[in-house]
Amino acid sequence: MTHRHPLARTRSRAVALPAAALLLATAGCASDPATGPGSDAAGSGRGGTLVIGATGKLPNPDTVIGGAGFEGKRLVSFQIYEGLTRYDLSVTDKPPAVTGALAESWQVGPDAKTWTFTLRKGVTFQDGTPFDADAVVFNLDRYLKKDSENWTDALGAAAKEYAGDITAYRKVDADHVELVTKDPNGHFPEDLAHVLIASPTAVKKTGSAKFAEHPVGTGPFAFSSYTEGQQIELVANKSYWRGAPKLDKLVVKPIPDAAARTAALRSGGVNWIEYPNPDDLDSLKADGVQVLTNSYDHLWYWILDTTKAPWSDPRVRRAANFAINRQAIADKLLHGTADPAYQAAPRATAAYDKAGDAYSYDPAKAKQLLAEAGLSGGFASSVTVPTGGSGNLVPVPIAEAIQRDLAAVGIKVELRTTDWSTLIGAEAKGKVALDSDAIAQSTTLFQSEALLPLFVGSNSPFWTGHYSNPKVDALLTSAAASPDQSKRQGDYRQALQLVTEDAPWLFVVNDRNPRALSPKVQGLVQPQSWFLDLTTVSVRP
Repeated sequence: MTHRHPLARTRSRAVALPAAALLLATAGCASDPATGPGSDAAGSGRGGTLVIGATGKLPNPDTVIGGAGFEGKRLVSFQIYEGLTRYDLSVTDKPPAVTGALAESWQVGPDAKTWTFTLRKGVTFQDGTPFDADAVVFNLDRYLKKDSENWTDALGAAAKEYAGDITAYRKVDADHVELVTKDPNGHFPEDLAHVLIASPTAVKKTGSAKFAEHPVGTGPFAFSSYTEGQQIELVANKSYWRGAPKLDKLVVKPIPDAAARTAALRSGGVNWIEYPNPDDLDSLKADGVQVLTNSYDHLWYWILDTTKAPWSDPRVRRAANFAINRQAIADKLLHGTADPAYQAAPRATAAYDKAGDAYSYDPAKAKQLLAEAGLSGGFASSVTVPTGGSGNLVPVPIAEAIQRDLAAVGIKVELRTTDWSTLIGAEAKGKVALDSDAIAQSTTLFQSEALLPLFVGSNSPFWTGHYSNPKVDALLTSAAASPDQSKRQGDYRQALQLVTEDAPWLFVVNDRNPRALSPKVQGLVQPQSWFLDLTTVSVRP
């Protein structure tokens, strides 16, 4: 498919988010790196039930509300719904491009703000009703129009992340819609992959308040049942416009404890687990389990309070970064399922430049910087650490390793643990759970460019450690306005180089997105992305 606008391809996200072309690696197996041992290149596998053990809670299945991070979007929301655009998740050696979904093509006007989308014909929702321009307007009303009977506070708040830039929208005809952004927005097609479209008929039938109980979209899997806190069950959408999925059924179970996930895989309670405990990998592979990995846009890090002494001194923040033995964390603790992060930009993004790797393991340098800051005797601090959650790897053991490294140079850190929902809930309100001086967490910077200013921009509504650099703000503004992907990538690279120099974070590791699959699971293509295309997957009897 050829799009009429150069932004038909996404860049790797600029604020949680990035692009070294690393091939798919399958731990412990010899196989084609483009497919991995779970592939079904011959297309022989059909049907079956895929049961996934997730690391976090189940999302709210009402379109954009979610609430379970990108894992919930990956396994549930993107399976039920689609936006006007989608990520092309069929390649493994580069970050995914944005391509058409419910829109076939698009173009932007001379003002760089007025976008016209040509809609895909013949698409139906899972309830059999047609998708058209009226459906797009209905959903945008639901997200953006406070006087709409279908608008709710929760929808409005969630939609701001990706649709908040839309100031006007209208139906041109049955096959075209026009959307206008407040400012020029070069990554707008990417944003719209997250603005999910629900069946107007289904919303009207249940009302917005109860739509989550019977959600209906156009995606490859249709809602079947939901058991609070236990599982969500989806079935194949046989009328899916890209072709019916191979699976008959998809079941997602929340299993936050890594040991419990491994036990569930071994017992057959699930046949796929997200983020297996690295300590279990060798024994899992010995049992014939497939372990798939690939670099993607991910950073595990600590956000430091840059307004609170002594973290307000960049020399102290740099000292802490030099104190961390990232290679040991990646090799010994995470067993090769992550790479050391020596800078702000994740390795699998276009913003990454190996020459920008600034923070080697150098305790002597750390002590020197602390002495220059008048802290040769060290100091005490605190960090709030999640016990699990989307993309957080094994957060407490990682934090404990960092705690030991920092103590070796005189920085004594108290670890305060909480659950993932509490941590991100407080962060969204501009606060730190448990009132610590820092937060440990993971994020993407470029999987969605719209979010980058929320992580490194000044005056973010989220808690960012109060980091602010006008030069970074200017580069983000310049990047966002440009329809030229290479121009945006260059601006983002410069911005992240400044963030690396300022060191408002402790840069720790870039995850390689490991997941463990039963030998019966076939056909998974593991992209350089948080997200997955599950239409190619099947499960042998």
